[in-house]
Amino acid sequence: MRPEMASPSPSPAIPADATPMMAQYLEIKRSYPDALLFYRMGDFYEMFFEDAVRAAEALDIALTKRGKHLGEDIPMCGVPVHSHESYLERLIRQGFKVAVCEQMEDPAEAKKRGSKSVVRRDVVRLVTPGTLTEDTLLDARAHNYLAALARTGSDAALGLAWADISTGTFEVMPVEAGALAAELARLDPGELLVADGFFRDEAMRALFDQQNGTVTALPAMRFDSSAAERRLKSHLGVGALDGFGSFTRPEIAAMGALLDYVELTQVGRMPALRPPRRVSMGAAMGIDAATRANLELVRTLKGETRGSLLSVIDRTVTGAGARDLATRLAAPLTDPDAINARLDAVECLLDQRDLRSRLRARLKAAPDMARALTRISLGRGGPRDLAAIRDGLDASHELAEFLDRMPASLAPLPSALVEAAAALRGVAAALCDRLAVALDRELPLIARDGGFIAPGFSAALDELRTLRDESRRLIAGLQSKYADETGVSVLKIRHNNVLGYYIEVGPKHAERLLREPLNQTYIHRQTLANAVRFTTGELAGLASRIAEAGGRALEIELGLFDELVRAVLEKSDAIASAAAALGALDATAALAELAAERRYARPRVDRSLAFRIRGGRHPVVEAALEREASAQPFVPNDCDLSGDDSAGEAEASSKRLWLLTGPNMAGKSTFLRQNALIAILAQMGSFVPAEEAHIGVVDRLFSRVGAADDLARGRSTFMVEMVETAAILNQAGPRSLVILDEIGRGTATFDGLSIAWATVENLHEVNRSRALFATHYHELTALAEKLPHLANATMRVKEWQGDVIFLHEVGPGAADRSYGIQVAKLAGLPPAVIHRAQAVLSALEKGGQGDRAHTLIDDLPLFSAVAKPMREAARESALEAELTAINPDELTPREALDLLYRLKALARTESEGR
Repeated sequence: MRPEMASPSPSPAIPADATPMMAQYLEIKRSYPDALLFYRMGDFYEMFFEDAVRAAEALDIALTKRGKHLGEDIPMCGVPVHSHESYLERLIRQGFKVAVCEQMEDPAEAKKRGSKSVVRRDVVRLVTPGTLTEDTLLDARAHNYLAALARTGSDAALGLAWADISTGTFEVMPVEAGALAAELARLDPGELLVADGFFRDEAMRALFDQQNGTVTALPAMRFDSSAAERRLKSHLGVGALDGFGSFTRPEIAAMGALLDYVELTQVGRMPALRPPRRVSMGAAMGIDAATRANLELVRTLKGETRGSLLSVIDRTVTGAGARDLATRLAAPLTDPDAINARLDAVECLLDQRDLRSRLRARLKAAPDMARALTRISLGRGGPRDLAAIRDGLDASHELAEFLDRMPASLAPLPSALVEAAAALRGVAAALCDRLAVALDRELPLIARDGGFIAPGFSAALDELRTLRDESRRLIAGLQSKYADETGVSVLKIRHNNVLGYYIEVGPKHAERLLREPLNQTYIHRQTLANAVRFTTGELAGLASRIAEAGGRALEIELGLFDELVRAVLEKSDAIASAAAALGALDATAALAELAAERRYARPRVDRSLAFRIRGGRHPVVEAALEREASAQPFVPNDCDLSGDDSAGEAEASSKRLWLLTGPNMAGKSTFLRQNALIAILAQMGSFVPAEEAHIGVVDRLFSRVGAADDLARGRSTFMVEMVETAAILNQAGPRSLVILDEIGRGTATFDGLSIAWATVENLHEVNRSRALFATHYHELTALAEKLPHLANATMRVKEWQGDVIFLHEVGPGAADRSYGIQVAKLAGLPPAVIHRAQAVLSALEKGGQGDRAHTLIDDLPLFSAVAKPMREAARESALEAELTAINPDELTPREALDLLYRLKALARTESEGR
């Protein structure tokens, strides 16, 4: 968890002798005690008091001081306005909230109220981890969710709402306490809003501690369901919520709290959120946080995106498409009809290579309309955001035409593509045309810079621009005229924001303009060390007309900008739908491209309990091997965990639980993971890395692979393993898929064997899940005779001259041993250790592990007595190596003498070691 940052110290009291500026700062700070206040002062955002101390430390910038407060220096630091977003990003990533306080009037206006009047300022936005909208603060290829969790009264049911305000996504679902961790792991929200009462629940506190994002506690009143219902109705402009779904009270409370927080942080302005979509429980495959981490779906165990499943399958060409693909991967569907609709669309684009290529080329040029629309709706948009809407609408119409022209032989068009085409076609062409005519080619970042309306769009604007530009040419003419009149060829007419236009000459030429009769025309304005400045009535009049024309031109442009913004917001729902359709189309085309490039096959997905894969491959490992030219190709393997009669076999003969044995390094973990990943890919609507796959829908996926501890919470590796195993055994059912690796290895041999034994029996008799169970406890293989739905499988190996060769093939049967010593030898353990281990293993195998083990220390002393044999083995090995390398027939007398000295020195060194 990145917990909400501890509140900065309360705003200091406002003393009677405080300056007007400091009094204003303290008054504003009172309203935002838990946020850093970015207080705009000219070209800087300044921070004072405790905010300055904390920000200077977090940003590694200089801490200075300004004035005094109650007799003590006031700490101060600041960041430039023009580059503040980079500092803002660093603060947000460290869990801070930042209140951005802007100057709300021109300083000149403040001076009119008196020399000591302070510029009016106010907070325009509260920036938090879950409410980011700027491209510089967001990952274009990932969602940034703000989530809210609520419960009402003593009701055990929970409501979970989430929104990405940068794209307008808004969804809600009921959730049971037991499934909450998996849902939060799926969303991975940047910020989670909860009522402060949740922190009195130890289980909830433990869950919040596991969150990657910030957890923000709010007063319980923010989650009042009655107030939330009124807020929702007002936001949606309806008198009843029935048209959007049948929501529970906790769901309504969660949605209302989320909307309230968004309105609070955006200071009254609401982004263009789409109407809430209700997600039913069980609509997505349940995957808990541990399983997501073990399978490395979106990040590796090191926290990197490179090497994750997402990085290997992502072929999208737009940010919206990448976000859509990531959402599909995070929440594989459980409805076979919806899954097959996605697969139909992928297959359609896979078969139409030329169409897919043209479609992806056009998509690549489509900007991110969803995020541009959000910035526009919040008043943070600029001309480039309008251009993004324009280009996105243009791409939408063109792509709709592509889909409409699909070959008749493909009819009927897959439903997913039909829906995308309808959404893309539904955007008003008139708006696209208007934006195309209105906007110029070169656009500034912000509207107040002007120059973004195309010539010919507004006659009044064109007239003012002509006057402004003509007046500038007149300025150049005046300069030439004044140079001739005065005889000063170096005379220049310049401009700055203080004096406006002025005449500038050097000091030696100024004498001429200051004398009669020229001083009657040329009025002295300013004397500097290296220049003297003048003006004339003619120049002042022309400058006034230029300023007036420029100001009026900018005023008209800003008015036109507002009109275009209103036109866009009137069509916001259609634009949002088109943006979503572009993302879905990109994700679908990308999955088709992936299938073509990687030779993936369409899976058969239905409501059976089948799990049959022929020639399955691990997508990430296979891709990694192909990048290494010298590596061996990936070895595909079959897997059949079918739990019903889908293949015509009787239930009694189905083997839904495989017990997998074999040495480390043989590929057990890869085999376990690849089957889980194939299930995820199939249910997200992707083709899969296999020759053939039949997947009966998996409702929940559980994985216990790999070793990790949780020292911060006082948990050893074995304790973490047992907690994760307990979650599996308590929650898995017949529709679940379970993969377990080396259960029980973190404790004493017989304890571990007993736990593994009981776990296998429970999976078989109670959970009845489709499962893969990898183990080194070969005793468990005997369970195949007792449990009818359990099958033994092993990783095949080959021994050659004392070494082991891994074939990476899975076959029926059980391994006779683990080949641990051979693997240790490959890892580079010293030869003496390997020899000693072989001796101990031989003694154990001869006498068993019962009474013989108690006398083993006498027969094979493991402490002081073992040192000599091991050193002797090492010495003998070294001397043997030296002697073996000698060819006496090739030695000269001098080389033979040198060799004797070397051997003598080696013997002395080893003798001293003894």
